[in-house]
Amino acid sequence: MPPQHPMTRGLTLLFAVACGLAVGNLYWAQPLLDFIARDLHASTSVAGWLVTATQIGYAAGILLVVPLGDVLQRRRLVPVMLLCSAVALVACASAPSFPLLLVATTLLGTTTVAGQILVPLAGDLADEEHRGRVVGTVVSGLLTGILASRTISGLVAEIAGWRTIFAAAAVAAVVLAVLLHRAIPALPPKDAVPYRRLLASVAQVVRRERAVRWTLAMGATTMAVFTLFWTSLTFLLSGPPFHYSVAVIGLFGLAGLAGAVAAQRAGRLHDRGLSLPATGAAAALALVSFGVASLAAHSAALVVVAVVLLDIAVQGLNLLNQSRLFAVTMQARSRVNTAFVTCNFLGGAVGSATASLLWSAGGWNAVTLAGAGLSTVTLLVWAVGRRGALRQAPVSRPVPAGTA
Repeated sequence: MPPQHPMTRGLTLLFAVACGLAVGNLYWAQPLLDFIARDLHASTSVAGWLVTATQIGYAAGILLVVPLGDVLQRRRLVPVMLLCSAVALVACASAPSFPLLLVATTLLGTTTVAGQILVPLAGDLADEEHRGRVVGTVVSGLLTGILASRTISGLVAEIAGWRTIFAAAAVAAVVLAVLLHRAIPALPPKDAVPYRRLLASVAQVVRRERAVRWTLAMGATTMAVFTLFWTSLTFLLSGPPFHYSVAVIGLFGLAGLAGAVAAQRAGRLHDRGLSLPATGAAAALALVSFGVASLAAHSAALVVVAVVLLDIAVQGLNLLNQSRLFAVTMQARSRVNTAFVTCNFLGGAVGSATASLLWSAGGWNAVTLAGAGLSTVTLLVWAVGRRGALRQAPVSRPVPAGTA
C-alpha cells in the first residue's frame, strides 16, 4: 500500500539538505586537526582523538535516540535533536582548551543524529517501487555533507578561524529545525513501547535476521576503512612533501563528491534487484582504491584518484546495505537503522583511532596496508554472506507483537 504522505521532490530535497548538515557536524574538525592542535597546544596525534570522540558520541546517540523514531512523532523529535546539536556546536565554538573541546565534540556527536532519523522516515514515506531511489537521494545528501563539510570547514577556518565554522553550523541547525517542523507530516500514532523494551528490541531484530547481522559486519569494516583513510589523509597532506593549508586540504573533499552520485545510482540498482552483485563490486573497488593510495605518498593527482575510487565504493556500499535493511521490516526501520549506524560508527571510531597509531608507527605505508587488509575483510564477508539467505531481504517483515 502506498504511503499516505508520499515523499515529494521538495521534501526529499529538504531531507537531503538536513541530513547533510547533521552528519557534517561530525567532520568539521577533520581537516583542521593540525590547525586546532597548534591553537590549543596539543600534539597532532592527540588532536586525532577529536574525530574518535565524535564518532563514539555519535554511536551512543544512534543507539539511545534513533530507536525513538519508531514510537515518537518524528515531526517533533527531529527538530528537538537539531536544537540540541546547535547547543553542542556553540560549546565547540567557545571551548577554551583541548580537553573541553574534546568533551564538546563528544556531546556534538551524541546529539547530531537527526539525519539518521530522517533516513528511515524517508523509507516510510516512499512507495515500494521508488524506495531505493528516494533513500538514495536522501543518503546522497548525507554523503555530500560528509565530504563538503571538510571543504567548507577548511575554507572558513583559513579566513575566519576554526571556531567560526562551529558557530555557523549552529545557526544553520536552528533554521533547519524550524523548516522541518513545518514540513514533516504528522503521521498516525505508533504503539507506545517502554524505552527499555524499545532498546532491547534492537538486539532482537539483529538476532532474528541473518540479513541484518551480515550487513552490520560489512558496514562496520567499511566505515573503519573510510575514517582510517580520511583521518590519515589530513596528516599526509599537512606534512612533507605537500605542506598544504587547511583550505587546500578541505578541497580534497570535493573529489569525494563522486560518492554521492554513486549512492543515487546504487539506489536504482537496488530497485532493479541487483543489490548483491553491486555490493561485491563496490567492496572490490575499495580494495583497488588502497592500491592506488599506496602509490600516492608523493602525488596529489594519485591522492585525488584514490579519494574518488574509495568514496564511490564506500558510499555505494552504505546505500546498498541500508536499502536492503529497510526491506527487512516496515515497523522497525528506525531500530534496524540504529543497529546499522551504531556498528558503522563504532567501526569508524576504531578506524580513526587506528589511523593515529598507524601514522605514528609507520606513516602512510602502514595506513594503506591496513586499509587494504580491512577492504579484503569486507570483500570476504560479502563472499561468504551472499551464499546464504540474503538473495533479497524479505519485504516488510513485521515485528512480533510484544517485542516492538
